[in-house]
Amino acid sequence: MTGTGKPAPRQPRIPAQPPAAAAAVPPRRPPQVVMLKREEIIAIKSPEPPAEEAAVPAKPVSLVAAPVVAPPAPSRGPRGDEDLFSTDEFEGLTMADLMGPATQGRRQSTPARTTPEAAKTPSRTVDDFDFDEEAFLAALDENQPVGTTGDVVQGKVIGLESDGVYVDIGGKAPGFMPKKECGLGVITNLKERFPAGLAIEVLVTREQNADGMVTVSARALALRQSWDKVRQLEKDGKVVQVKITGFNRGGVTCDLEGLRGFIPRSQLQEGEQHEALMGKTVGVAFLEVNPETLKLVLSEKKAASAARFSQLEIGQLVEGKVAALKPYGFFIDLGGVSGLLHHSSVTGGALRDLREAFEVGETIKALVTQVDPGRGRIALNTALLEGQPGELLVDKAKVMAEAEDRATRARSLIRQQEQSAG
Repeated sequence: MTGTGKPAPRQPRIPAQPPAAAAAVPPRRPPQVVMLKREEIIAIKSPEPPAEEAAVPAKPVSLVAAPVVAPPAPSRGPRGDEDLFSTDEFEGLTMADLMGPATQGRRQSTPARTTPEAAKTPSRTVDDFDFDEEAFLAALDENQPVGTTGDVVQGKVIGLESDGVYVDIGGKAPGFMPKKECGLGVITNLKERFPAGLAIEVLVTREQNADGMVTVSARALALRQSWDKVRQLEKDGKVVQVKITGFNRGGVTCDLEGLRGFIPRSQLQEGEQHEALMGKTVGVAFLEVNPETLKLVLSEKKAASAARFSQLEIGQLVEGKVAALKPYGFFIDLGGVSGLLHHSSVTGGALRDLREAFEVGETIKALVTQVDPGRGRIALNTALLEGQPGELLVDKAKVMAEAEDRATRARSLIRQQEQSAG
């Protein structure tokens, strides 16, 4: 109490009564038989529901009395994907079990509708049908696409349009040849150039479309054949005649087998006045033939050289002018080609200086000892014209005057040398 200074007396402690002892015990009920579902048992046994199921309120457990007790399935912990999507409980069931008796009864109560014709026709299996392999392969051949890109095919003109020609090439649909692909050059009258029934050879440039039609070209085939012919001419080293059709700063253009060729100014005999060559025909040889890049480069000078080479043979006496003096010999201009007179072939005597034999601009006669058109080389010899070694240095005029007679004797010596070497 406040103000007295004496402590308050302690109150006696009363022991707390347990709640079960204080409450009245209800009477016992007789034991009941319960049946729990598998999902409900798992939900009860699980200590903690999965995270995704925590937000869903728990379903109350229903207790149903039944005469038969189904043994509860053993608890396997939280349910996983294997439990949710398991098909073990459907093992051994048939479709009839799944459909149920109602569906089966309904299906059996509906009779199948059959027609008299179907009742008379016996059922057949796959094995009852005959298989003809030859007929099958023949059908494949008939439907095989005709013409792949790059193929050369034979055809027949069957129709004309303003923009092209229809050609029968044996496919399920005709091939079409556009007007610009009808040939080399300009074709003004298709009807006159391609009458109905005309047999032609064409090149397939595009395979068949959805309608089975392919695109063909007579021009592409002609160009391919022209390139093949030109390459063969180059391989054989031929000289061909072409007509000059145009010019520019770099040279002149010409037509060869339907192809456009180019001759550089440096490869013309009259390169300084190349405009004056318009309409003229000149002989040319091949410098470059490339169908991939469509390059056809020609040379008039090389043609002149090739023509001159074709006129030369070993042992032949030729006449030319000394064009240049080099430490190793003389270059002799033979008219379009140059031959080399090596210092070892000038004379059989001792030669201290090449100027002792010939001077630049001097006309001489010499024997041909080697001809190589591929490398453009001609070897000459004057020592074989000497009666004795060094005669050319002593009496050059006599050697040159008697060159024809001495060349006959020299040829016999050359043949003997070739036979001994062979």
